[in-house]
Amino acid sequence: MTAAAKLAGFALALGVVFVAATLAGAAVDPAPRDDAEPAAAHGGDMAEDHEAPAQPVRGLAVSEHGLRLDLQTTELEPGAPSELRFRILDAAGAPVRAFDVEHERRMHLIVVRRDMRGFQHLHPRMSADGTWSVPIRLPDAGTYRVLADFSHDETASTLGADLRVSGDAQLRELPAPATSTETTGGLRVALDAPPLRAGREADLRFTVTQDGRTVTPEPYLGARGHLVVLREGDLAFLHVHPMDDGGATFAATFPSPGRYRLFLQVKVDGDVRTAAYTVEVPR
Repeated sequence: MTAAAKLAGFALALGVVFVAATLAGAAVDPAPRDDAEPAAAHGGDMAEDHEAPAQPVRGLAVSEHGLRLDLQTTELEPGAPSELRFRILDAAGAPVRAFDVEHERRMHLIVVRRDMRGFQHLHPRMSADGTWSVPIRLPDAGTYRVLADFSHDETASTLGADLRVSGDAQLRELPAPATSTETTGGLRVALDAPPLRAGREADLRFTVTQDGRTVTPEPYLGARGHLVVLREGDLAFLHVHPMDDGGATFAATFPSPGRYRLFLQVKVDGDVRTAAYTVEVPR
């Protein structure tokens, strides 16, 4: 064999080894997901800190699990009484009409402006053709996120789409983090939570008082309160679990560092009141 032929064969062999090594490296070291915290950040104490399994955020997409949110109302006039209409479509484009009951309802609809102002938690009604509708009034201009939260075939989904309220929006910064806030009707709601950290489950305990006296909230949606948690920026929807401790306590896992807005709804004297908080979650 000539020297040139030997050199060509050696180069070819090196190329095969390089490609194989590249493929093997990609298999064992895939690119990290946006919501996954690098293992090095835990400093080797993952077991001691009781890290919660990574939970995907919801509400970032208009479709998932073969279902799609068909938002039929896409623009409203500020301050005008209106009706919000939408459907949930399956992979074939047909309206879904069978939904599981979750928290005493078949559909929970969250509407909130992109700066997390104007929060509304609504329970629309479905007509025979699978169209959901609910009265709504949005007083301020801007882009709102509409989140349809439901369960179908025992699979929970939260689908999101944008709704525009015409006019010039006056967006505002989030309020500073606090551990106590006041609702309409003179209720004071205090938040008690351990130091928060991304990726670790935390129990969020809320205490309701009125005129200095502790108030026990009435049952609302199957618990002593209902909590919605949204992430600043993309308004990702976090699923939280109410705990059966006789009070308004919830287990929540914050998937990434950043600021979150907590919307707690409690029922007192037959009225549902909303308490909103900003929390800062470090890495």
